[in-house]
Amino acid sequence: MHTNDLTLGKPHVVLSEDQVVTAIDLLCRGADEARQHLTPRMKEPQITRIVRHSVLRIKQKRRLAGIQILGEVELDDPSTPSGRIQGRLDLMIQFPTQFGDEGEYLAAECKLVAAGNATLNRRYVRKGVKRFAIGKYSKGHKWAIMLGYVLALPVDGVVADIHKRLVKDYGAEAGLRAAIAQPASALGVYDGDLEQGLSNKIRVKHVFVDMVPAS
Repeated sequence: MHTNDLTLGKPHVVLSEDQVVTAIDLLCRGADEARQHLTPRMKEPQITRIVRHSVLRIKQKRRLAGIQILGEVELDDPSTPSGRIQGRLDLMIQFPTQFGDEGEYLAAECKLVAAGNATLNRRYVRKGVKRFAIGKYSKGHKWAIMLGYVLALPVDGVVADIHKRLVKDYGAEAGLRAAIAQPASALGVYDGDLEQGLSNKIRVKHVFVDMVPAS
């Protein structure tokens, strides 16, 4: 692997769908546990930190040593003298075959969404999904995860709105299709395919979890 490919992607390790499903299940379990610690109007970065801490506790309880979850990871560009920051990935997931290689990861980008909230749902697509479409994150990767924190139900309203926006911006293949594997702790998991440049298609797993603060 060339040095300037590291954080931009182009991995030589291809994860299986089973590994991706394992990561999603762990994130959903973490989100479910984290919900009891949320308060109204909490911002996404704080929610994500709480989710990550819950995931780490679940990992420890289940003795899952073959996966690591890192939070707030800076992705820089080694091809520039200053190592310009490409962005800050919310969650970086790695399996043993990826350990020790900064370009090998499963990305999870987290965004707030809500039924009837056009602003939040637009940001999910324009500030979240777009980062995978343009290769800012996960360049050359086969998989990526969008983790949607649902602040207002029903989730069907969220899914319909985001589906419409994805199709408009990226075409029919980017639209949401119900995934086969649906963790019990998720409101829903959907697949959507993005053309990442001319040479790569990346499958985004859209995972929606209930993050309405528990009363």
